[in-house]
Amino acid sequence: MQTKAFAAQSATTPFAPTTIERRAPGPRDVAIEILFCGVCHSDLHTARGEWPGTQYPCVPGHEIIGKVTAVGAEVKKFKPGQIVGVGCLVDSCRTCASCGEGLEQYCDGPVGFTGTYNGPVGGGFNTHGGYSAAITVDQHFVLAIKHAEKDLAAVAPLLCAGITTWSPLKHWKAGPGKKVGIVGIGGLGHMGVKLSHALGAHTVAFTTSPDKVDDAKALGADEVVVSKNDAEMKAHANSFDLIINTVAASHNLDAFTSLLKRDGTMVLVGAPSSPHPSPAVFNLVFKRRGIAGSLIGGLPETQEMLDFCAQNGITSDVEMIRMQDIETAYGRMLKSDVKYRFVIDMASLKNS
Repeated sequence: MQTKAFAAQSATTPFAPTTIERRAPGPRDVAIEILFCGVCHSDLHTARGEWPGTQYPCVPGHEIIGKVTAVGAEVKKFKPGQIVGVGCLVDSCRTCASCGEGLEQYCDGPVGFTGTYNGPVGGGFNTHGGYSAAITVDQHFVLAIKHAEKDLAAVAPLLCAGITTWSPLKHWKAGPGKKVGIVGIGGLGHMGVKLSHALGAHTVAFTTSPDKVDDAKALGADEVVVSKNDAEMKAHANSFDLIINTVAASHNLDAFTSLLKRDGTMVLVGAPSSPHPSPAVFNLVFKRRGIAGSLIGGLPETQEMLDFCAQNGITSDVEMIRMQDIETAYGRMLKSDVKYRFVIDMASLKNS
């Protein structure tokens, strides 16, 4: 099926309208009209070739909210007219140990998981994401959306920013009696603060900007630390059970690992284009502290997160844009000039 989209033809050329081919629904497929698509920093990294392996043309977008238009004969969970979501994955081997545990993001199959965009497809082509009018996805990778219609645009970023912070919060058992730090108050960080607070943890937000203190408290932070202030940082030494570091720029990790209590863990979810400086070993070994990583989430925990957010009235803070304004949005995103996630109204593409 011929489908309108916006694509980058190279790492240096601006996004422009194009037409892509979407498959007709097979027996297990769900065809979706895309209503909204969030804009993730990963979109920019991939489209601009800052991460290795980008295939062009590149159509990013993995925070997709849409309406089902058709389903295959074997599809039982979804029906035409239903509002659904598609996140960062559209396939995996589904036979390895990780897939069997509902951790498809860690698929151990021959090619790993298939990303919603820039993923491998038989025949040498790459998958195309949500900067498009429609998408066809295997039912296993489609998610039910239970939020009210008025909230749908603000639900889109939950499919990446939400699950990327939810997964480590749940894995490291954030909740009542735990002290959790969230480093960075951007697209990921603002969701980390909201979710940590909703899970009942004492939540401390870290920001380099004093003018974000009130905003972080409004998001649900119990305390806010300006990380450039040495006195504020030292006041929290040896006190955190868990720190989620969402910053997507290379920086000194030691300043934050020193805030962990014995057996505390800092989890990296931000993915900078250049490595962090190597952390100090003694800062880790004397308190048995850990530095870990976490990648998005599997399908069961993504659905769990979406249901939790619907039940608790949680959405992302978003700014709506037209598809035609994506280059301007990328420029603003590089300056951290968004509170806190851009979302594309895909009607702007369909009506263009």
